[in-house]
Amino acid sequence: MILVVRTAIEPEKMSQSVRSEVAALDPEIPIFDVKTLEEHVGISLFLQRMAATLLSIFGLLALLLAAIGLYGVMAYSVSQRTREIGIRVSIGAERRNIFKLILGQGLAISVVGLLAGLVAALAATRLTANLLYGVSATDPVTFIVIALLLLCVTLLACYFPARRATKVDPMIALRAE
Repeated sequence: MILVVRTAIEPEKMSQSVRSEVAALDPEIPIFDVKTLEEHVGISLFLQRMAATLLSIFGLLALLLAAIGLYGVMAYSVSQRTREIGIRVSIGAERRNIFKLILGQGLAISVVGLLAGLVAALAATRLTANLLYGVSATDPVTFIVIALLLLCVTLLACYFPARRATKVDPMIALRAE
């Protein structure tokens, strides 16, 4: 049996008063494990909070792995296209155009992946709807914020290879092969 008491003062100070009232009603009732309502709720939601924390950690790890993978693909692409970039620079391409070219390539890859991920996430909303509290499974704000976060991570992952591509010396690039 659980007794819930509402009070205007601090719950810890009411403990002794409640014990004496219960003892006055029936001295045979044992009183133990006195907790505040917040503690009861915290204990009952522990598994859900732990699951949410673990899912958040795994989500951040997935985001980090995606950023590292995209950086690797873009860095490899730039290293494979060094000769092409050197030719472009030697015939007059501006460095900002080279930067936009590499950044655009990375964004194109990410947008395709992002669209596929959004479709898969919308399809999976039925599976996750019972795990959510306070938001709907198809909350548009959440989908938009996550998509923007992924695009920002994409820009960051593509920035360094694109910057390196702008520093390609055409003479060295043309002599390399």
